[in-house]
Amino acid sequence: MRVKICGITNLRDALHAIECGADALGFVFYSKSPRYITPAAAKHIIAQLPPFVERVGLFVNEGVETIDTVCKYSDISLAQIHFEVDEASLDAIALKTLPVVRAKSPEDVHIFSDRYRLVDAFCEAYGGSGKRLNLEWFDGVDCSKIILAGGLTPENVSEVKKYGFYGVDISSGVESIKGKKDPKKVEQFIKNAKSI
Repeated sequence: MRVKICGITNLRDALHAIECGADALGFVFYSKSPRYITPAAAKHIIAQLPPFVERVGLFVNEGVETIDTVCKYSDISLAQIHFEVDEASLDAIALKTLPVVRAKSPEDVHIFSDRYRLVDAFCEAYGGSGKRLNLEWFDGVDCSKIILAGGLTPENVSEVKKYGFYGVDISSGVESIKGKKDPKKVEQFIKNAKSI
């Protein structure tokens, strides 16, 4: 199972997550988030990362032009679209996209079922709330294109393995304070997510 550590705000957290086996790092380009990072700061971190690490930019209520400009400037490899959007809008973005489904009901986990997508628990804020989804919603669902987010911790990530998710995404569950990662929690989460 692949692991994305989201809400990266500094080089130390980025390099430690990669060292522990993270497949992707998330950079939040949403100014109202406590994990917000400027495109310039993200560019500085990304320039020092080793190859073969997915660099995900998280966007909320931004236009195609802004998303494309920030991604190109910062060397983002995947745009995570954390707001209501249709297929045509996703296709208009220059690089590969990951739509986010903020699920309110079991039916919502089927939105964008032909695409890789991130499924998170609905909350008024965008991401990093630590709110958990009802795992029963995934019973009998093909989860091979779903990245699960919301309320995951090093202690509970093992519970989701049986569903066959493509990956898991964590932010608040491995923090010491908002925007700063706890090295031990990051290490434990990745170890637990990737162990068979």
